[in-house]
Amino acid sequence: MSDESGETGRSAGAKIAGSGRGGLRSWTAWSLAALWTGWAAGRALGLDGLTPFEGIAVPLVSLTPYLAAAAPLPVVAALLLRRPRAALVAGLAALALGVSLLPRATADATVEADGPKLRVLTSNVFFGRASMAELVRIVERERVDVLSLQEFTPDAESGLDEQGLRALLPHKAADPRWGAGGSALYSRYPLTALPALPGTVMAHPRAALEVDGRRIEVTAVHPLPPIRGEGLADWKHSLATLPPAGSGTLRILAGDFNATFDHARFRDLLDRGYSDAADRRGEGLTTTWGFSDFPRLTLDHILVPRTVAVRSYDVLRLSGSDHRPVLAELQLP
Repeated sequence: MSDESGETGRSAGAKIAGSGRGGLRSWTAWSLAALWTGWAAGRALGLDGLTPFEGIAVPLVSLTPYLAAAAPLPVVAALLLRRPRAALVAGLAALALGVSLLPRATADATVEADGPKLRVLTSNVFFGRASMAELVRIVERERVDVLSLQEFTPDAESGLDEQGLRALLPHKAADPRWGAGGSALYSRYPLTALPALPGTVMAHPRAALEVDGRRIEVTAVHPLPPIRGEGLADWKHSLATLPPAGSGTLRILAGDFNATFDHARFRDLLDRGYSDAADRRGEGLTTTWGFSDFPRLTLDHILVPRTVAVRSYDVLRLSGSDHRPVLAELQLP
């Protein structure tokens, strides 16, 4: 009797232990699958664009490329834990994330345009601390026609004057400020200043120019980062206030948007008639900010009307800045 009772007890204990291990395996597999599935669903549904979620979701959704790159993890984990249903769910989440990212790495069909070309450069000069001499060399080497600058300070303005920028781009519409709030436009073509965006914390100078009889309006874009109450409010307002691409007048937006392709509000801006130059050339995953820290994100953009062809796109380097300059050669319709 005692031997049988002991064997029965050991058998029951083994079943309980096995059940506990099985429960842990299920919990681990399904927790990982739920994390990636929730992220993919939130990205697809644009939950960061809904007020109840935006305080947390707006900063987090910018990490979507990293979650997509790690998407095989929950699939492999579920298979190793012998939870095929969790693996299937995680696999569908990985597919959804891949679908959201793949277009950025694929060049679009060429837009038919035979008008004049315009080379546009945008650069955040990091509180005016970037190398102004190097920036002027980039403008000269790359034959830049229009230059958009953010975090443009009075020192940056005088430094560019000393380095001879006005000999290359003699026309200017600028709002220099101490700190990060200033921005500027420089151009090879005469500029006519336009009213700045209303109600923004940061400067967004706007100007019109003509190229072979075609009127173009350019805005230097730089909203606050959407990481605090005031920053989130200004970021939302600035993106919403930017003008649509237009039809007769061609509008170009160039600057540090503090937004990625994964932000619903940035996609809403694109839906107002714009294309992103990087996306057009299959370079939408090339990061432009955060080269000394994690994460590295694509925050700097050149947005153009969909009728404008993007002939080339490059992400350059500028000493002293935490952003990389973005250059696009455009061909007007």
